[in-house]
Amino acid sequence: MNTMSTAGDFAGKVAIITGAASGIGRATVELLHARGASVIAEDRNPEVNSLARPGIFPLVADVAEEGAAREAVAAAIEQFGRLDILVNNAGIIINKLVVDMTLDDWDRIFAVNIRGVFLHSREAMRAMIPNESGAIVNVGSYACFQTFPSIAAYAASKGALAQFTRTLAVEAIAHGIRVNAVGSGDTVTNILNHIHEDGPSALADYGKNAPIGRAAQPEEIAKVIAFLASDDASFMVGSIAMADGGKSVVLPA
Repeated sequence: MNTMSTAGDFAGKVAIITGAASGIGRATVELLHARGASVIAEDRNPEVNSLARPGIFPLVADVAEEGAAREAVAAAIEQFGRLDILVNNAGIIINKLVVDMTLDDWDRIFAVNIRGVFLHSREAMRAMIPNESGAIVNVGSYACFQTFPSIAAYAASKGALAQFTRTLAVEAIAHGIRVNAVGSGDTVTNILNHIHEDGPSALADYGKNAPIGRAAQPEEIAKVIAFLASDDASFMVGSIAMADGGKSVVLPA
């Protein structure tokens, strides 16, 4: 018999999800909302406004800006009365060899992939601590542990994310707040559209190199995020749950 909770397991919960306009972020907004959560859907892309409906409040903001984190937490409290879950999903990648990378390239990746996570986690923690409960889920990658040429800044940012997750986890659990991360594999999203004519197709091709033989759909990663954010993951603290089709357990071909 399946004892895992599904529909309604986030009833009464309030979440902030960054990078919510598309891909994994959008799938997570839809999933948590379908399971009863109220959601602040944050993205710098105005397309996030298309998610607006009862129980979903879109917020157009750049996660790298300090004011965005404060605005997101304030919106959660003002719109829904509390904050229980933060999903740090927003992320970018720039494919360049180190010798070709500009300082602006490097700084922008770290601003979104790490500074944004720090800022939102800090503000979320401040809201969650009085309740002595909460969950933060960071969206990482197999690049937390593996790498290949042309992704130095991205891989470094995801390695930093893994260590930030672990460190914050040991600080937060003293307040009843669990912090974990999902290490996602190649997922069919538009994150590579700036370097490929068809980013989702490129990611689908990359995914064929995983032992599972394919890339993930955003909804598959969203389900892992939802698990980590739920009470079903009550004994998981500082974990990096790899949802990468086995890519992190094999040597590159």
